[in-house]
Amino acid sequence: MLTFEQKLEILQSFPELERKDVSLGRVNFHYEDSAYDKKTVVYHLHPNGNGYVYAGLIQGYPVDEKGLVNIRDFSADELRKIVEQSIQSLMPRENAHETAHVPNSNNKQIPIPRSDSPGGIWSNANGELLTLKCEDDLWYIYSGLSLEMVFETRQEAGEYLEEEGFAPQKA
Repeated sequence: MLTFEQKLEILQSFPELERKDVSLGRVNFHYEDSAYDKKTVVYHLHPNGNGYVYAGLIQGYPVDEKGLVNIRDFSADELRKIVEQSIQSLMPRENAHETAHVPNSNNKQIPIPRSDSPGGIWSNANGELLTLKCEDDLWYIYSGLSLEMVFETRQEAGEYLEEEGFAPQKA
C-alpha cells in the first residue's frame, strides 16, 4: 500500500488538480474546469492512506452511492490511471478529444488519448436536460426520473444525443 505522502506526490503531479486541505489532516483534490457540478476528483485522502476517487462517470470500478472508489490499496499505476480517467470524465466536451500527458513513475509524460465525455447532464438549445448514465454495462438516458433510451455502447448513446441536438452541460 502506498503511503499518504506517496499518494500526495502522485496527485500533485496532475497540474489540472487543485489541492484543498480539509479537516483532520485530510486532503481533497478538485478539477476546477469540470463540465459538471462535480469538481472533486479525490475525496478525503487521509494520513492513514485511505481515500476515495470519483469514478461515477467511468466504467470498471465498484462505486458507492456517491460514485466514489476506495483507493486505500491502489498501486501507483492504478492510482494514476483512475485519477486520469476521473479527470477525463469531467472534462468539457471541446477538450475531450485532446491528448492528456500523465506522469508515470519516472516522471516522464505518457500520452493518453481522451474519449468523449462518458456521461452526466446534457442540454439542448431549448434548455431541456437529459442525463446519460452507465449502469450494468448499458448506457441509460433519463429525462428527469423517466427512462428515455438505453444503448449498449457509449458511442451509440452519444450519437443519439448529438443527433437530437444535445451536448454535455457545462458547470
